[in-house]
Amino acid sequence: MPTSDRPRYLKAPGPPAPEVSDEIRRRVETMLQDISAGGVDAVRRWSRELDGWDGPDGTGSFVVTEEDFERAAAGLDDGLKAHIAFAQEQVRTFALAQRATLTDLRIESLPGVVLGHTHIPVGSVGAYVPGGRYPMLASSFMTVVVAKAAGVPRVVAVAPPARHGGLHPAMLYAMWTSGADVVACLGGVQALAALAFGLIEDIPAVDMLVGAGNAYVAEAKRQLFGRVGIDLLAGPTEVLVVADASADPRIVAADVLGQAEHGPTSPAGVIAIGAGVAEAVAEQIEALLATWPTAEVAGAAWRDHGWIAIAADDDEAIALADAAANEHLEIQVEEAKLPMYLSRLRNYGSLFLGDQATVAYGDKGVGTNHVLPTSGAARYTGGLWVGKFLKTCTWQQLTAEGTRAVAPAIEAISVAEHMLGHGLTARMRLDRLGA
Repeated sequence: MPTSDRPRYLKAPGPPAPEVSDEIRRRVETMLQDISAGGVDAVRRWSRELDGWDGPDGTGSFVVTEEDFERAAAGLDDGLKAHIAFAQEQVRTFALAQRATLTDLRIESLPGVVLGHTHIPVGSVGAYVPGGRYPMLASSFMTVVVAKAAGVPRVVAVAPPARHGGLHPAMLYAMWTSGADVVACLGGVQALAALAFGLIEDIPAVDMLVGAGNAYVAEAKRQLFGRVGIDLLAGPTEVLVVADASADPRIVAADVLGQAEHGPTSPAGVIAIGAGVAEAVAEQIEALLATWPTAEVAGAAWRDHGWIAIAADDDEAIALADAAANEHLEIQVEEAKLPMYLSRLRNYGSLFLGDQATVAYGDKGVGTNHVLPTSGAARYTGGLWVGKFLKTCTWQQLTAEGTRAVAPAIEAISVAEHMLGHGLTARMRLDRLGA
């Protein structure tokens, strides 16, 4: 356990990323109300205002055609296409294996009382693929491929237009080949509203919204929840590395900066077992920043939201990691200790065991999902997975023998709760049986 209630820091964490502001909440609420009232015309107006996009040549059609896909595919390198196919298959294989663990249930709890559950895919999903700072090819693997592996009949994938107008060709290719039934070029709050309200041409409203995005996208999902289901609410992405003296400080530093390039508010932390490890990692982070290709973004994230804590031993490192409840948790310690960390750690979005497992693998296509809980939400939820697209619904079937066994207790409990109608439904069945 920790040697004290307060961890020691070589570099203390900066202030947390700001909560969603009242301005963002009001803006999203205004947009949703306007789109709900104004329909597709309002969707087009917001798309023109925010993204300068109203379909190709101002046609007002956001849906991508097969000709658009073929044109995008023709311009892509065959090597990239093969790598996309590889990552899609990795994600699909893992999702199908997960699905196979979710079996239907049927038990006879008493003679004549049969109980069970069945896993039913949701009817339709809207998958949001972010494309702001970077064109996120892998996001369609994590949402579209996994939804299809779950058996979702209809997946509508949307992404914002690129600067030149229209979808980034590689994003379009990834969305289409991931199995989306419909692909639309539409971004931000207006995209989620159009999916939830059924405003993308003749496409019905979806049942569920999934995928990451900026603060406006996250707030739109929060406000639309209830009308539709959602996967989770994600804030700025996070990384935390636990490292001991066996770790390579340069690799630890690279993994920290690699994830910090997502954005200047992305928290990046290190739990170093020993002061010497902490100092070595800090030195390597500064050295790498001198030539890091995305230093402008990653450096700002490290400066304002990076931290290094010093743990006395493995026990304290585990306690600190669980308290952080980070989205991505890397464990770079002696290999013999990895099973112990796996068995004892409780709070993380996804766990990367050993120095060969970098967050980038999970982000881009090793097979696990990159839509994960942030901001401490790993204390109570995991990330997006095939099970999120399934409704686990219970059922029951009773014979006369089952009613004789169950109804007296149900009637008595109902009467004690003053719910006499409930009690009568049980008593009438007993009376009909002559009980």
